[in-house]
Amino acid sequence: MRALKIVGKILLCIVAVAAILLAVLTVAEYRPLETEAVTVSGGGGKPLNAGDEITLMTWNIGYGALGSNADFFMDGGSMVMTADENRVRANLEELIGAAKETGADILLLQEVDLASTRSHGINETALWREAFPDMASAFAYNYNALFVPYPWPPIGHVESGLMTLSAFAPAQAERVSLPCPFSWPVRTVNLKRGLLVERFPAAEGKELVLINLHLEAYDDGEGKAAQTEKLLSLMRAETEKGNYVIAGGDFNQVFSSVDMSAFPVYEGNWQPGQIESGVFEPDLHVTQDASKPTCRSLKTPLDGADLTNFQFYLIDGFIVSDNVNVVSVETLDKGFSASDHNPMVLKVTLN
Repeated sequence: MRALKIVGKILLCIVAVAAILLAVLTVAEYRPLETEAVTVSGGGGKPLNAGDEITLMTWNIGYGALGSNADFFMDGGSMVMTADENRVRANLEELIGAAKETGADILLLQEVDLASTRSHGINETALWREAFPDMASAFAYNYNALFVPYPWPPIGHVESGLMTLSAFAPAQAERVSLPCPFSWPVRTVNLKRGLLVERFPAAEGKELVLINLHLEAYDDGEGKAAQTEKLLSLMRAETEKGNYVIAGGDFNQVFSSVDMSAFPVYEGNWQPGQIESGVFEPDLHVTQDASKPTCRSLKTPLDGADLTNFQFYLIDGFIVSDNVNVVSVETLDKGFSASDHNPMVLKVTLN
């Protein structure tokens, strides 16, 4: 009987601690507004003229901790903390160096951490700003959780999101919230995704509307679909005004218009969503380079893996309005050494 009482008290204490934690997380839950102004800092003095060639790069940098050594528990791997601080800093140095080599006028970055346990509290936005001091920079949260209590060891504190660096000075930047597919209490510690939207004055009173995005990954598919619909609605509203529109980032989906035969999705791996490319036509167009993968599976580390049937994906890319002329698009093969994604570079002119 005494043993039962002790067990009962222990269970009661566990329940009480869990209840307190849930209450704290509920009170501290990140609740972004539908639209929020975003502060722009730094330079960005380059003129934006119609007819000039503009180079854009999109890259999900995996918060500097998803290099070739890493797997991740959400993809079927075992790791939660995927890199020590030295490896994170080395990855970031490599990522920044590769971005500089592109000579891009605009960098669209996803999974950039501010102060997260998983990246050892490194302010990654500061490192990118220091590396590109002549560019205007803006940041919008995609993930802001006081403490993520699972799995073990727990993910811990997360502050992460979208970062856009530009040689041009935006007239306005804002965060536009996307639908969140998660309900309470999971919602309190999960991603709250948004779009980082910037507006640049262009010729004849028009604007270049630039959208940085990272859509849902680990949902049942409804979240991806709802977020894609919100993106499409925003882009179509801008094309109807006659503006130039470019959206780039990690869609976590494959497009029906792209030949995916080179990157089949094997059973037992994480499954990307599907987008019917026709929904964007006729005023918007999907732009990808299907010759190389943009993402690799995190089910196992890449280091030492048999690449014969290794899982690769093509889930990153751009969507442009029909008044944006695509000069070229290329996925750069960086071997997934510093991130689980490869960068994609787009060159365009504004008609």
